[in-house]
Amino acid sequence: VQLQASGGGLVQAGGSLSLSCVASGRTFSRYAMGWFRQAPGQEREFVASINWNGGSTNYADSVKGRFTISRDNAKNTVYLQMNSLKPEDTAVYYCAAGRNLLGVATPRPGDFASWGQGTQVTVSS
Repeated sequence: VQLQASGGGLVQAGGSLSLSCVASGRTFSRYAMGWFRQAPGQEREFVASINWNGGSTNYADSVKGRFTISRDNAKNTVYLQMNSLKPEDTAVYYCAAGRNLLGVATPRPGDFASWGQGTQVTVSS
């Protein structure tokens, strides 16, 4: 599956951004999707995931209550709405497609088989 993420940019602390990730090449609606991020000099970390039908979500504690993941299976797209952004949210954000059919909202990178190219999010203080 091919993943194309977009929507990153520069925003002031307290602001909002919305990321999108369009999938192609596989039956999108049957797989979980996730967002991860990687800041300079740090390991890639889990941000949020959503199960195959959108009925279940999972969030990292650091973004809970501020970020919302959703999906539109008719558009083969997963979204990440980011509110109340903080400078520590600065990173390259990657979308990922689940490895398992009818997958759950997992936080484990190993449960994702395909990764997008990433989109830069920069939050200024």
